[in-house]
Amino acid sequence: MSQTTIQDLLPLVQMPSRYLGCEANCIKKSWEGAYLHVALAFPDLYEIATSHFGIQILYAMLNAQDDILAERVFAPAADMEAQLRKNAVRLSSLESETPLGKFDIIGFSLLYELNYTNVINMLDLGGIALHADQRSVEDPFVIAGGPCTCNPEPVALFFDAIVVGDGEAVILQLTDAWKTWRQSGNRKRDTLLRRWAKIKGVYIPALFEVSYNAAGSQRLIPKSVEHRSVKRTVVSDLNDAPFPLKPIVPFGKPVHDRLRMEIARGCTRGCRFCQAGMIYRPVRERTPSAVLSSVSQSLHATGYEDISLLSLSTGDYSCIAPLMKRIMEFGRQDRVAVSLPSLRAGSLSPELMELIRTVRKTGFTIAPEAGSQRLRDVINKNITEADIFETVENAFSLGWKVIKLYFMIGLPTETQADIEAIVSLVEKLKTIAVRKGKNGRITVSVATFVPKPHTPFQWEPQIGYEAALEKINWLKDRLKLPSVQVKWQDPKVSMVEGVWARGDRRLNEVLLNAWKNGCRFDGWTDFFNFDRWVAVFKQTGINPEVYLRGYSDTNAPLPWDHIDIGVERSFLVKERDKALAAKLTADCRNGCCSGCGVCDFESLKPITFKERNDLLPAHAPVGEGVAPDENLKYVLNFAKTGNARFLGHLEMTKIFTRSLRRAKIPLKYSMGFHPMPKVSFGDTLPMGMESENEQILVTLTQAIDSVEVVSLLSKLLPSGLTISRCSPYIKPVSQGQPALNCYRVELKDGYFQQKDLDWFLGQHYVNIERKNKKGKTVTIDLKKAVSRIQLVDCNVASMTLGADKYLSVRPAQILKTVFHLSDLQILTAKISKQKNDDV
Repeated sequence: MSQTTIQDLLPLVQMPSRYLGCEANCIKKSWEGAYLHVALAFPDLYEIATSHFGIQILYAMLNAQDDILAERVFAPAADMEAQLRKNAVRLSSLESETPLGKFDIIGFSLLYELNYTNVINMLDLGGIALHADQRSVEDPFVIAGGPCTCNPEPVALFFDAIVVGDGEAVILQLTDAWKTWRQSGNRKRDTLLRRWAKIKGVYIPALFEVSYNAAGSQRLIPKSVEHRSVKRTVVSDLNDAPFPLKPIVPFGKPVHDRLRMEIARGCTRGCRFCQAGMIYRPVRERTPSAVLSSVSQSLHATGYEDISLLSLSTGDYSCIAPLMKRIMEFGRQDRVAVSLPSLRAGSLSPELMELIRTVRKTGFTIAPEAGSQRLRDVINKNITEADIFETVENAFSLGWKVIKLYFMIGLPTETQADIEAIVSLVEKLKTIAVRKGKNGRITVSVATFVPKPHTPFQWEPQIGYEAALEKINWLKDRLKLPSVQVKWQDPKVSMVEGVWARGDRRLNEVLLNAWKNGCRFDGWTDFFNFDRWVAVFKQTGINPEVYLRGYSDTNAPLPWDHIDIGVERSFLVKERDKALAAKLTADCRNGCCSGCGVCDFESLKPITFKERNDLLPAHAPVGEGVAPDENLKYVLNFAKTGNARFLGHLEMTKIFTRSLRRAKIPLKYSMGFHPMPKVSFGDTLPMGMESENEQILVTLTQAIDSVEVVSLLSKLLPSGLTISRCSPYIKPVSQGQPALNCYRVELKDGYFQQKDLDWFLGQHYVNIERKNKKGKTVTIDLKKAVSRIQLVDCNVASMTLGADKYLSVRPAQILKTVFHLSDLQILTAKISKQKNDDV
């Protein structure tokens, strides 16, 4: 009996395309031809993982090395996990379906504390020892990176090494050290760990002993004088760092289904609550010319229709207006929409405002964070109420219909007056919406403040659950206003996040017990179970309040003291004192150094580019273009076989549209503000069905060479989608009822029985109920829809099916009604729609 594989499980799970690993621009290298094998792991669902650009950077860097193979692995959804465990199948990589335990290095990206349970689950599903000290010389080295590593202690025991800082600055140093270690013949894990410990930004938890003082605070005692602390590794100039020009184009519905272009890293605003603003210092901008070049190449390589400019504060990019102008120039030519990122209140320049008028508008986001000016000064937000009013008024005037406002409750020094100020501010903004917005709406999002390490508020207590809930309910009650919607994050989620954000090594046992008790995807509302977490804390003997009550003494030891992110402790203390006095610190982008300690102004300093158009390459003027009088229509014939059968209809539409764009096929677009390519499928195949011959109708603006189109698309489509022919469209003669279709059905489980077929053939009618296109239930007669059924053997049948009352009948309905097969047997059957030449 053959062993069950991931392929066997795909028919049994929702969204099987998550596990195919054959997307556009994915890289498949020979396993045997690589010396080092790396799995890049993300502890969340495919839709989230593929939207994280950091993995794309490392993926491209590693695979650019001839002797390194890098593949991806993401957290399986609950249904896939259940199937993996039921069938004793190991979690595998996407590209080659290699079990996780066969890789040499597994690198996790840690972006969110509530993903930690997924890390443990992925290791277990991969058959890898959970604790680093339990792994043998044959096991992979498990490492981590990402923003959560600025306090790695809550998960330290599960990782062999942890990277603090920019991953691309250190990844090849890690792999070079591994290759040297492997070639040396010394296979002791400790030998490699000590090599890695010498690399800037690499933390080896095993090289520290843990103790706790009388107050219960963790202290780490280094085992080696050479590894007493870990200094963050930094890419000093993004223009010298590798950047992926052919990012993977995910299947399904990724959170960010567009080209993402990082234009800057770091922020200079100095918001005292913001961890990212502290740990990514200093600001480093990419040159406008480099951004524009990358955008042009990446759009061609992906076929994306949208682009988003990434940065912690995109509106602060020094050359944002001329950059957007140039991007929008070829965007109009290539039908690319520039998604405007969230802009900081007060940052809308007149030139940028004019550009915004032509941008597609969805939601416009502003983050006042606090309702009162006093509290905004406490957190060093550096925006006034007038800035907020002006920005909202401009947004509504420029065509936005929805304004999203973000606020936090539980900020240091907050009073009831500050909460009331949120309501007052929203009411004033609603007046602007009525006056300027023409039915404009406001969405208010409220979250509980979670103090994070390496910020001026790292010592502050976190507001309790009951107090947070009371404030949220008060706001919900007062903001029951027309055209105002209130959303909020459950303060129970914030409470658990707060524990992990400032936790220590004692939480490693909590994490293990939480996983054993079923905690998964805790950042998802549908999966988060607060009562389960409460039980786990009690079971482990850990009081969460220890980590939520903060520190009254700024000199007290902190679990993350050995992590040096570059910002000096004295600066954080000074900023905390200024916060308590509601004093501001200026933006250091404008030349006034705030003295945080990150920059030495030689090897590391802020890099910005002022608004100089000469930095941008000249671009040919874009004509409006005149569409031809006649729409030129072509039919593409294609086969959908193998793993491609697990692609849904909407996925197929995106795949073909983007492949046509990549091939530079001159697509015709619809009119209106959101033009869509004129592409339509002849039939909507059910998920899981193969087909030997499907058709797509495309409308073009120019005549094309049919042979060349077939050649171009064949190179761009994923495995299983094969173009066989391209020909001019000829309008068919109306046929009335849908055409007959031939199918071949091969059962993996169950049998066809002749007596069932004989019964069906002997009936005058066999009625079933199904929904029509309008959603109404209608009765159709299978006898009228079935032209032929033939049993080839007990496992294989062929059938020719048509329709009744203009509703096509599919093989699944025959399998269920005529042969009485179960849903599971139907799901695992291989159904292929065949050519109709003989019909």
